[in-house]
Amino acid sequence: MKMNRRKFLATSAAAAASTSGLAVGKTPPIRGKAEHVISIWLGGGMGQIDTFDPKHKGDPKGKKPGSYYESIDTAVPGVQVCEHLKHLAPLMDRVTAVRTIHHEVIDEHAAATNRMHTGRPISGTATYPSLGSIISHERGAASEDAPPYVLIGYPNVTRGPGFLGPRAGYLYLTETSEGPAGLSRPDGITDIRQARREDFLSVLRKNAGTSDPKIAEYKAAIDESLRLSGPQFAGAFDLDRESAALRESYGGEFGQRCLLSRRLVERGVRFIEVSHNLNFLNGIGWDVHHEGILDQYKLIRELDSAVATLITDLESKKLLDKTLIVITTEFGRPAGFDVRGGRAHQGTSFSCVLAGGGLNHRGAFGVTDDLAKETLENPVSVPDFFATICAAAGVDYSKHLYDGDRPVPITDRGEPIRDLLV
Repeated sequence: MKMNRRKFLATSAAAAASTSGLAVGKTPPIRGKAEHVISIWLGGGMGQIDTFDPKHKGDPKGKKPGSYYESIDTAVPGVQVCEHLKHLAPLMDRVTAVRTIHHEVIDEHAAATNRMHTGRPISGTATYPSLGSIISHERGAASEDAPPYVLIGYPNVTRGPGFLGPRAGYLYLTETSEGPAGLSRPDGITDIRQARREDFLSVLRKNAGTSDPKIAEYKAAIDESLRLSGPQFAGAFDLDRESAALRESYGGEFGQRCLLSRRLVERGVRFIEVSHNLNFLNGIGWDVHHEGILDQYKLIRELDSAVATLITDLESKKLLDKTLIVITTEFGRPAGFDVRGGRAHQGTSFSCVLAGGGLNHRGAFGVTDDLAKETLENPVSVPDFFATICAAAGVDYSKHLYDGDRPVPITDRGEPIRDLLV
């Protein structure tokens, strides 16, 4: 029997995985019940010891390592968070701070951003897809009137589809007041003029034929653009339809992005990334070297109010169990202080956060030492974290994607955190 190259490589990869201790073909993959993912990206590197994994208080002037702020109790006994997370504290029974994420990329923000979006180191031979593109590729949009993937922030290759191709890409916008780039009709294009253009387009299509795959893909892209520029999807971006009280509860531009993400979930978008790396409030974002740490509390408070409101807003609309909220960042921060009182980078242990999505939440998962540096219990690799998100969103984390004929494990052979899923 002859076996083509693609089938041979897939079979070999599966055999290698089984001999390395993975339960390939033995245990069916866990499938959660989340239908949507809202991924909140904290660009710069959120300090776990100053947010979701607090320890004893330190002293930047005396160079005593420790947390910058006091800690407060939460809805989960034994789980504490930073004092500036006062709105999230009573909601931590719907949240799990995964405190033992780790990777070795700490010297360069771009490389760490790539790792936390694709789950893999940068490769010279492949451009790997982002988690958003993977979930979009596997699940598609939840409605034919919505795209599968929307990025609220600046476009970047690390958020992109990689070898999956443009159909697994994203629609993006940089300001909630403006809507997606390229979908709004230019000034001066009336309904009559638009109708004439579409009539002309139909003639061009008939003449072009359908045999060329590239032409067919281009036609599909045009159809989707026309559909998404219509009033049903465009209405999602009209935040003025929400009450003034709710908009105020969400807060400033970052909060409005979170509000928009809820409206996009309602329209059927599968994966939304909300970026919080535009140097809000403290002038430098989460990269709190030197004096940048002085106003770090402003970022934490903004995150707190926006995410707490998002959780309760989704819950009020019976969407929280169907929507997994994920908070990620490049890496963490050490307990020690630099020469001017700020913090450097740390990858040995840091926190990422999961909320909603039908998970079995417990406030926190994993235990670190008294400086939030080393993992004592339940280490979680980046592939494991990605596998957890995939499992929660109903994506088979054990399968392979294909870069041409080359099989690529969808999560670099990660295993989900079973305690949160079963």
